[in-house]
Amino acid sequence: MQISEIASSTTSSIKVRNGKIQIKTFNRSNFVLQLTLAFLIIFTVVAPFFLDYKSIDLQTAIFYTVDNLKMMFLQPALNQITIGTALIQILITLALAFLSTVIGAVISFFLAIACAKNLAPTWLSNTIITFNSFIRAVPTVLWVLIFAIVAGLGSVAAILGMTLHTIAYLSKAYSESFEEIDGGMIEALRATGAKWWHIIVHVVLPQTSSYMISWTFLRFETNYGVAIAMGAAAAAGGIGFELFMSSSFYYDLHEVGAITYFALIIALILEVISVQIKNRLIGSR
Repeated sequence: MQISEIASSTTSSIKVRNGKIQIKTFNRSNFVLQLTLAFLIIFTVVAPFFLDYKSIDLQTAIFYTVDNLKMMFLQPALNQITIGTALIQILITLALAFLSTVIGAVISFFLAIACAKNLAPTWLSNTIITFNSFIRAVPTVLWVLIFAIVAGLGSVAAILGMTLHTIAYLSKAYSESFEEIDGGMIEALRATGAKWWHIIVHVVLPQTSSYMISWTFLRFETNYGVAIAMGAAAAAGGIGFELFMSSSFYYDLHEVGAITYFALIIALILEVISVQIKNRLIGSR
């Protein structure tokens, strides 16, 4: 078949540039994607021109912004709390993230088995996937505030909201890992009369444990950032609450900068640990 016939049959345009053949396929999905990207670019460029800048003195705003950033990041200081208190609050934040991640990971494992399409009935997996999609669509802070109606503002509402969102996130990640398992091994065990739980223990867990650990630690990093925000938004305590008090109640930008550095250092440490775990898991395969 000639190139011209292929082009006409696949509705593609073929161009020769620098001695290389470039094939560009025209289909509905590409058209929608290009149209969406064009709209977002136009909206991003045009939207700032519709904002009202009349009440803002840009020169003054820039001066105060630079001055505030200078106080925060170049002159950090703890004035209202001590270093010991800051470390304790960091530990509280880590505890909130750790507890919600562990509880969520345990529940997610069983839900992931039930929503993996190669391990569970189609109707059950589709039901759980739909339910999880709804939970993920709602921001974590809204779930925390919803639970705060029942449990009141504090650490309990924060853990419940973060755990629920963690379950929806990890169950999707775990189930996708389960679905990538070689179906031949599962069928072989079923042919030998192995029970459902034997398949989970002897096939699913050995082949996906590294992925689950990686996804769990990634979620723990996310929950750490969420726990900081929940400390301010839901009075859950931890370093987030101290950050809220310093920025709004005391309005001590020096302390805001110091607390930000504390939170950032812990986040970097978690990232380093995450990379080490990932490298070890990859090396052990």
